[in-house]
Amino acid sequence: MRVMTYSVLTLLIISILLVIALRFLPAPTSAFMMHTHIDDLVEGKAFQPIKQDWVDSRGISKYAYSAVIASEDQRFYQHHGFDIDAIYKAYQQYQHGGKLRGASTISQQVAKNLFLSPARNFGRKALEIWFTFLIESLWTKARILEMYLNIAEFGDHLFGIEAASQHYFGISAKRLSASQAALLAATLPNPIRLKAAHPSAYLLQRQRWILRQMHNLAN
Repeated sequence: MRVMTYSVLTLLIISILLVIALRFLPAPTSAFMMHTHIDDLVEGKAFQPIKQDWVDSRGISKYAYSAVIASEDQRFYQHHGFDIDAIYKAYQQYQHGGKLRGASTISQQVAKNLFLSPARNFGRKALEIWFTFLIESLWTKARILEMYLNIAEFGDHLFGIEAASQHYFGISAKRLSASQAALLAATLPNPIRLKAAHPSAYLLQRQRWILRQMHNLAN
């Protein structure tokens, strides 16, 4: 029992120190990026490097920030990591026969992508809650967004807003227009299926919706 207690305390302390360090330091990789390599290995694929270039907040277009908030988490500045209203609405929709949809905030997505495996079980969910709490407690909202945009997946082995901007548009993330930022944000639910290089009618419709939301949130 004592060994288990010490092990849990050690893991808690390490996680706190790690989150504190990443408030100031660029993330060299993420759990999701490493799992991409593991998937390649399991499937017998040749090694393919991850394309990702860290860029700080000064090197990211303001439209990229507003696009991901409009697309993924419009109450980002109102909640403390968990959008209770969105969770309740998703549950109500499910209870009335609708499809069970996710209600993850940007903070939760950072916690999952940065620290955890994509496995779906109670233990991983508990860790997601813990890391989300740490991120919201120890980072600023600006740092959470900066981290999110640097580790989000935008294509096959393609992560981060800078690498995505260079890959799809041949420009730096700082020069992204509202339309370009909205297109990239529109792919976030599934960037492997929703291809920014060859946008489908659905993806273009989603881009237009995000642009309208960006305009509404700005006014």
